[in-house]
Amino acid sequence: MVFATVDGFPTLTDLVDFKWLMAAEGHPVHLERLQSDAAYARQCLSRAASARSAPLRWSAARLDRALTAAGY
Repeated sequence: MVFATVDGFPTLTDLVDFKWLMAAEGHPVHLERLQSDAAYARQCLSRAASARSAPLRWSAARLDRALTAAGY
């Protein structure tokens, strides 16, 4: 999974993929809040970074880099 960006932010498809990978680990994600609340986004990414799922950890790392590059 590679995060495409629009104006520096990940696409909605990338965010939805992250949401469902988190849900599979038992951690629901609120997409609107993920996009508007930096503290919540960082909390979700932190939780995902220690997940059992390698695809989720990878997705979180890519999302973290994209959001950091966008100044989020």
